[in-house]
Amino acid sequence: MKSFSTENYVSIQELESIVGAAGICRWQDTELFWQERVEKALAPDTKIDCTVYPNTQEELAAVIAWAGQNRCAVLPCGSGSKLDWGGLVKGVKIAVSTARLNRLVEHAVGDLTVTAEAGMKFADLQQILAAAGQFLPIDPAYPQQATLGGIVATADAGSLRHRYRGVRDLLLGMTFVRSDGKIAVAGGRVVKNVAGYDLMKLFTGAYGTLGVISQVTFRVYPLPESSGTVVLTGEINALSQTAQILLSSALTPSAVDLLSPELVAKLGLGKGTGLIVRFQSIAESVKQQSARLLEVGEKLGLQGTSCCENDEHQLWQRLPETMWDSGRKSAIICKIGIRPSEAVTAINELPVQDAWIHAGSGLGVLRFENATADTLLQVRRGCEAKGGFLTVLAAPTDIKQQLDVWGYNGSAIDLMRRIKQQFDPENLLSPDRFIRKLG
Repeated sequence: MKSFSTENYVSIQELESIVGAAGICRWQDTELFWQERVEKALAPDTKIDCTVYPNTQEELAAVIAWAGQNRCAVLPCGSGSKLDWGGLVKGVKIAVSTARLNRLVEHAVGDLTVTAEAGMKFADLQQILAAAGQFLPIDPAYPQQATLGGIVATADAGSLRHRYRGVRDLLLGMTFVRSDGKIAVAGGRVVKNVAGYDLMKLFTGAYGTLGVISQVTFRVYPLPESSGTVVLTGEINALSQTAQILLSSALTPSAVDLLSPELVAKLGLGKGTGLIVRFQSIAESVKQQSARLLEVGEKLGLQGTSCCENDEHQLWQRLPETMWDSGRKSAIICKIGIRPSEAVTAINELPVQDAWIHAGSGLGVLRFENATADTLLQVRRGCEAKGGFLTVLAAPTDIKQQLDVWGYNGSAIDLMRRIKQQFDPENLLSPDRFIRKLG
């Protein structure tokens, strides 16, 4: 693997000729909050010289081309809300942010599609769509700060994937800048266009290591008329039966999530393991489906309540805020995946207090305070025994140095490395954040 000598310096003047003086922020002039975000993503021996803010896709391409010509490794980013997810990046000299590429390109209301630049924040897009009675059915971490490019790069879908599936399924097209500075296009702006579909799959969840996303097109959906959430708590066997009945029934929930007993107590939802189920449809349907699920839970001895309007909004706001809060330096946030049939037992057996698992997919989030690397490896082995995985997203630097944050040793590792080699032969884009380059 190639390394980048600290003797190589960044020519600020050359970058200014591309993006202008206002498009460069030297490290010594960088605000403290941004320094902290970037430093969490970097290996201890890596220091960047500046952050570059292109104003257009063409400027972004020119910056990446300059980096390639000068063999200058780059840390692509948006607003930095998930910049510390994944492996520690080594050898980069500049961060390149898409924060100023935040414009709406096209909203085809009748076709239920929207195209926007990658630096647009998710919350801003939802506000635009809401004005037309539509929404993008994703509930990512840090929705007020997360950019569209970052959501695609981390494949961060959230609870709504139960009904609407993942980011890959909602993404219709994308434009990205290759490691050599060339602009490329995959997919299109219409629902039936499947050109470049596999390429979009590669970039979704690649953590910015294959190219820098500059523009995305999503399919969107009409805003539901009404929304309501049923909260069931109690004994694990009863919850397991309820979840099985629900998932095999004709009910159409938007989200079906399991919560650990500690998380249930922290959110003030009662005692025992929790099952929270969200219905979104016309008002009468939401009412009937909620009543049916409460009836099933009551027969099995579960405590049940129904939340709507303000109570429901607060629940779905507090849950992610509690789990994704990375403000504490000791916080460790992990993504897990297990067989869905194992989800209910896993949420009680795994040695972790705060656990949130999407029952339909088996994907979820674990949150630790002051855990050791050995504890994480123990939990990883538990997930693997249940047919799954554990990935360390956010954690103190010393923890990430002690283990492989991805923990993947499957048969596809060599293929992924060859793909990285093909897209980024000089290993310029986020080295070591995801798949290490061959050699």
